[in-house]
Amino acid sequence: MTLQVDNLGLRFGGTQALSDVSFDVADRELFAVIGPNGAGKTSIFNCLSGVYRPDHGSITLNGDAVLGRRPDAIAKLGIARMFQNIELFENLTVMDNIKLGRHIHLRYNAFEAALHIGRARRAELAARRFTEDLIDFLNLAGVRNHPVGMLPYGIKKRVELGRALAMEPKLLLLDEPVAGMNVEETEDMARYILDIRAELGISMIMVEHDMRLVMDLADRIMVLDFGRRISLGTPAEVQRDPAVIAAYLGGADPETAAADQAKLEART
Repeated sequence: MTLQVDNLGLRFGGTQALSDVSFDVADRELFAVIGPNGAGKTSIFNCLSGVYRPDHGSITLNGDAVLGRRPDAIAKLGIARMFQNIELFENLTVMDNIKLGRHIHLRYNAFEAALHIGRARRAELAARRFTEDLIDFLNLAGVRNHPVGMLPYGIKKRVELGRALAMEPKLLLLDEPVAGMNVEETEDMARYILDIRAELGISMIMVEHDMRLVMDLADRIMVLDFGRRISLGTPAEVQRDPAVIAAYLGGADPETAAADQAKLEART
């Protein structure tokens, strides 16, 4: 397994955000986390990336402990995140925004950087070549020198994805990758996500409200409700789970919710 999460617990005052949540992510797997608003999806991502420190539990990435490390150390360990809200430098070009993701791989001192010699020059050239490859991979060549602030929303999301990929992650966190996109942009992003798994071999965890996208792309799905894991399995298994139907449709109990399964299937 690339990622192993065991008994993760997180509380904010009187609110139990996560309650003994456990799951794992295999090599090259596209793992999805879904649930109603407030279920704990973002809390999972914040624990994985070091923004939150859980009260108990463990997280390991390829056998290395994640908990207790700072966010920058976790990034160097191999976890990158594509944010739901675009966090780009709008005055910089597409090339420069993506190249920023390479900073964790740069190894040179201030003297070399000031004179642009030795390791600094070699590292910058390597970073540019790597960025050029990502720009081609994401079909951004036509806007590579455009300031990001001038670009359409869908292309900005692609640049956000490119910056995360520039870190060469072992695990990529996709935080609502198609939020706010139209149908054509959503289809494009779905294709890039599949290409990342097939061509780059990167394991991914996706949080997304677009159930059709989740059911089409995910290998396995974990469903959260009020911070608890209520289901984990393939898309077909999760879609038939009465507890999931109850959480999404508000059934009084699993037996009642099972009668509403057709409604959930129509949604997806």
